[in-house]
Amino acid sequence: MFAHPIDQYISLETRRQFFGKAGKGLGAAALAAMLGRGVDSRGSTSGIGAFTRRAKRVIWLFMAGAPSQLDTFDYKPEMADWFNKDLPESVRGGQRLTTMTASQARFPVAPSMFKFNQHGECGKRISELLPKTGSMADELAFIHTMWTEAINHDPAITYIQTGNQIPGRPSLGAWLSYGLGSMNRNLPEFVVLNCEPRGQALYSRLWGSGFLPSKHAGVAFRAQGDPVLYLSNPGGVSSKIRRIMLDRLQTMNRRIYDEVGDPETHTRIAQYEMAFRMQASVPELVDISEEPKHVLELYGDEVQEPGTFASNCLLARRMAERDVRFVQIFHRGWDHHATLPKLMRRQTSEIDRPAWALVTDLKRRGLLDDTLVILGGEFGRTIYCQGTLKRDDYGRDHHPKCYSMWLAGGGISGGVSHGVTDEFGYNVAQDPVHIRDLNATILHLLGIDHEQFTVKHRGLDERLTGVQEKAQVVRKILS
Repeated sequence: MFAHPIDQYISLETRRQFFGKAGKGLGAAALAAMLGRGVDSRGSTSGIGAFTRRAKRVIWLFMAGAPSQLDTFDYKPEMADWFNKDLPESVRGGQRLTTMTASQARFPVAPSMFKFNQHGECGKRISELLPKTGSMADELAFIHTMWTEAINHDPAITYIQTGNQIPGRPSLGAWLSYGLGSMNRNLPEFVVLNCEPRGQALYSRLWGSGFLPSKHAGVAFRAQGDPVLYLSNPGGVSSKIRRIMLDRLQTMNRRIYDEVGDPETHTRIAQYEMAFRMQASVPELVDISEEPKHVLELYGDEVQEPGTFASNCLLARRMAERDVRFVQIFHRGWDHHATLPKLMRRQTSEIDRPAWALVTDLKRRGLLDDTLVILGGEFGRTIYCQGTLKRDDYGRDHHPKCYSMWLAGGGISGGVSHGVTDEFGYNVAQDPVHIRDLNATILHLLGIDHEQFTVKHRGLDERLTGVQEKAQVVRKILS
């Protein structure tokens, strides 16, 4: 007869028990980190602390749908003389096309209709659509030669988020949570902020933990209702009763772990405890009523509207103050196959001021030096027009072979432009940067050697930057 009701679930030694018990020491270390008793726990990984850590935290402003680099940061004045002329086949070079333009009879060049103004001591030319971004040009490092093999949205976003086009691998934020642990006890290490729905769908696997323990997955905050699902106590359950219930549940879970040895049991224990602490920490975090008027004005009028890019940028700054390791903001609606000028005006008007405000706010508070801020998407857009071409109206198809993004903050050299594309903005002419190189650079700034930061999975030493692929740190943008 079983001594306790839960014993009926743990009476027999299983394969999971055997391997779970073998990893019990690691599970305990991970639990200690989650509960705040051990900071920067490294588990069984190596390569952490290989370099001087320049950044402690990351804020990624992800422009889902792929902004046009040709209408934002990659200035191509020579294209004005090429309006409506066919893109030379020698430039296109038989590159893969999407089904949306592969059958076009011709590929007419569509120069950007927007002016590019010079900014800062670096003299960087940036589209008139982004004046606030231009005003901080000396703080930013631009990479113009980002490239990827993926030409469609889902594999491309999956690739840049997880290091692989095939779903199921850990996201960058999960890798950092696993390797570096928590810097705070009361908030998750990895938080996701989605702006109001528009454009391409996003999936939770983009911030998932893959083959890492599930506690390292990103926690998605919501704009309406409870910031985190099921954070509030059920009706009729007080905080005191909730604490008693959790204590008894933890006792049961620990007993199960002692017998079964499944690390996911520790994940449940840690997540229950974190949820209890978040009941106090999260409402305080998302309450911006005490923010001074001049700070709210910095981010613009939409900062008071939950779910906007402005409000999410302010929340990201508040999370940086509270040492959340990784914050990812997804801003959608950048898939401009038609009516690009109209849609670009809308999109850039939403992000320009808040992104500038975030960098400015972090700098004023002394947080920018150890906070890495990134803005970019999954690939770029074509110089040729998709659909009907007019002087003031055109569309652009997906283009994975070169695109632009910017970085600022921890360990980044400001006022730098890295990489050169050809006169058409269609091919890399100098210093290509694959998305694996970008991830290697992010890890480097956090003090991690990407080649040594591995996790054993299915017999392979898996890493964010790939098992067989080569990646290198983009040292020319580092300070």
